[in-house]
Amino acid sequence: MTTGTIYGVGLGPGCQDLMSVRADRLIRRATHVAYFRKKGRSGHARSIVEGMLRDDVIELPLEYPVTTEIPFDDPRYNALLAAFYERSVAQLSELADAGLDVVVLCEGDPFFYGSFMHLYSRLRDRVPVSVVPGITGMSAAWTATGQPVTWGDDILTVLMGTLPEATLAKHIADTDALVVMKIGRNLAKLRRALALAGREDEAWLIEYAAMPEQRVMPLREAGDTAPYFSILLIHGNGRRP
Repeated sequence: MTTGTIYGVGLGPGCQDLMSVRADRLIRRATHVAYFRKKGRSGHARSIVEGMLRDDVIELPLEYPVTTEIPFDDPRYNALLAAFYERSVAQLSELADAGLDVVVLCEGDPFFYGSFMHLYSRLRDRVPVSVVPGITGMSAAWTATGQPVTWGDDILTVLMGTLPEATLAKHIADTDALVVMKIGRNLAKLRRALALAGREDEAWLIEYAAMPEQRVMPLREAGDTAPYFSILLIHGNGRRP
C-alpha cells in the first residue's frame, strides 16, 4: 500500500482569494482535513475555507489543551502541548499509513510562527510531508497601510508582543522597520516599549488584515486594547533612487 501524504497548507492572511492556486486545489480535493482550534470554537482556519470543502470530507479538529490558562513559561505549558502534538501526530500518521492524504489547514504560512511546525518536526521522518507556503499576515498588514515596509538596505525586525518590555524597547530602537505580532493583552506594554525607544509616533496598528473587519490606524489613534488578529508596524525609510 502506498503511504499517504500530510500536507501543511498555508491559507494566507484570512481571505480565500489570497490563497495560492496549489492551496486551493488541495483543499477542494481533500477527503480528510485537519485544523487547530480552541475547545468550543469552530477554528479560524476552518472558517477561512467555508464553502470550499467536499460534501463528504472528513474533518479532524485538533483541539489545543491550553491557550491562556497557563503562562507559556510554566513547565506545565510545554508538557501539555508536547503531549497534544504527539497525539495529533499519531492520528495523522495512522491515516497516512493507511494510504490516505490529509490536508492540515494553516493560517498564514505553515513555517512562520505556526502550530504546524510542531507537527512537521515530528512527522517528517515518519511519513511523507509536503508544505504549501502562504502569504503571511504581516504582508497583508503592511499592504493595508498603502506604504512599503522596507526600502533599500532597511533592516526588518519581527517581534512577539509577549517579550519582556525591555527586550521589546531594545529591538525597536535598533531596527529600521518593525513588525510586532501577538499583541492582544500586551498592547499597553508595547506602547511603553515604543515610548522608551522614542518611536511611538511612527507606529501603525492593523486589525484583521485582509479580512472584512480590517482596520488601519496610527497607533496614537487606537484604543487601549487590540483584538487577537492585530499587527503593529513601523515602516522603514531607507535608501532609494
